[in-house]
Amino acid sequence: MIDYSRYMSATVMLAILGWPLVSVMLFAMLPPRRALFISYLAGWMFLPEVSFPVPGLPDYGKTMAATIGAAVGAFLFDFKAVSSFRPTWADMPMAVWCVCPFASSYTNGLGVYDGVSAVFQTVVTWGLPYVLGRVYLRNLEAFRELAVMLFIGGLIYAPLCIFEMRMSPVLNRYVYGFGFGRGGGEYASELGVWGSRPRVFMGSGLALGTFMTAACIMGVWLWYTGALRRLYGYAVGPLCGGLVLVAFGCKNLGACALLVFGLAGLFSIRLIKRSWIIYALILAAPAYMGFRATGKWSADSMVKVASAIHPKRGQSLQGRLDNDSMLAEKALQRPAFGWGGWGRSRIYDENGKDICVTDGLWIITLGVTGLVGLTSLTTILTLPAALLLRRYPARQWLDPRVAPVAAAAVLVVLYMIDNLFNSMFNPVYVMAAAGLISVATARAAPAARVVMHPRTADFHTDPLDRALAAQSVLTTGVNRR
Repeated sequence: MIDYSRYMSATVMLAILGWPLVSVMLFAMLPPRRALFISYLAGWMFLPEVSFPVPGLPDYGKTMAATIGAAVGAFLFDFKAVSSFRPTWADMPMAVWCVCPFASSYTNGLGVYDGVSAVFQTVVTWGLPYVLGRVYLRNLEAFRELAVMLFIGGLIYAPLCIFEMRMSPVLNRYVYGFGFGRGGGEYASELGVWGSRPRVFMGSGLALGTFMTAACIMGVWLWYTGALRRLYGYAVGPLCGGLVLVAFGCKNLGACALLVFGLAGLFSIRLIKRSWIIYALILAAPAYMGFRATGKWSADSMVKVASAIHPKRGQSLQGRLDNDSMLAEKALQRPAFGWGGWGRSRIYDENGKDICVTDGLWIITLGVTGLVGLTSLTTILTLPAALLLRRYPARQWLDPRVAPVAAAAVLVVLYMIDNLFNSMFNPVYVMAAAGLISVATARAAPAARVVMHPRTADFHTDPLDRALAAQSVLTTGVNRR
């Protein structure tokens, strides 16, 4: 997150400092699970994209504001649920990810204090959302609630995006008194009469694009599987169509590609009745990182595709790839735990000037925490989807009850793919990944068996399976939170 502390107006300070109190009040007034989702999603959507340093803590911004408020609210008003959390073997990647910064600091001679501080920052930033996800996203019902809220969030953002397409990104300036960059108008010249590239309150068009992609995938898959046909009396199908058009209108090439890949992976289940395309998405990020870090693939084909869309998009991608190659070469000089913090993994000229631009989270992680950190991060965001496929085979992803958790699994995998080119931390994906672990490793009765009728392709459930599914919910009281 960029430090915009010089823009700290009274409105900004009121929003960013007051949000933890709002989150605690939500826990006091609403069911804890709903309060958690609203705290994170509303904070993600409407808080200003600002941050300022706090000694010994992660920079305080919208993510930290939502995390602190949600954690305090959960401890104060739902301590029984929080204390019920029990780690499993599947939580090991997150444990390694949280302690890896200490090893990176210690092996680079940065001292114990630096290592402990780095571990604390990682625990607060990643660990707390992960634990909250393990606590409150424990069953299919919880994922349905999250999916519907995310879809509604996209619908709320759609008119704001359309406004900024026409008027340029000005909403942040109207509400908080400052704007970002050139306002997004440069994309009007690149993409003709489509207008400006909106940002709303996300701070960048990239962040907005990924948010709209997530909302589209959730909405479309819920509608297609029958999990959500009407929303407040309105047919969901037309709403999904309009939302997809707005998402493409946001003119984010990477986000649009992720939207296409995500929906293609989900719809392929109907066509081929197999999981191999989902597994291909899971393996895409690890394969890319392996080939790029070792220099065995130049990714020229990707540059050609981007250049065919617009020359500047190709130039932008080529610049990222060139920087990644240089940074990977230096990172592999300390392969196990990386170079640690304080910019040690970056490249400087003879005058001490930083000559590299780091865009992808993967290359940042490789440089700072090495292969151990990168492996743990990748596992956190890819293992849950693989485990879910073992618990719920691909054909069950068409079941309306399983559809929300299936869409969430695809979104988490797409987030890992997006981290190949961008570094935009979002705790909602961390919570979803943790929830997938809870669902995939639960000891409750197995999900209902889904049977496809050979003629009508309708889905039916055996009465005994329905009883088992109901029992699995009733016997896990905290799951209904």
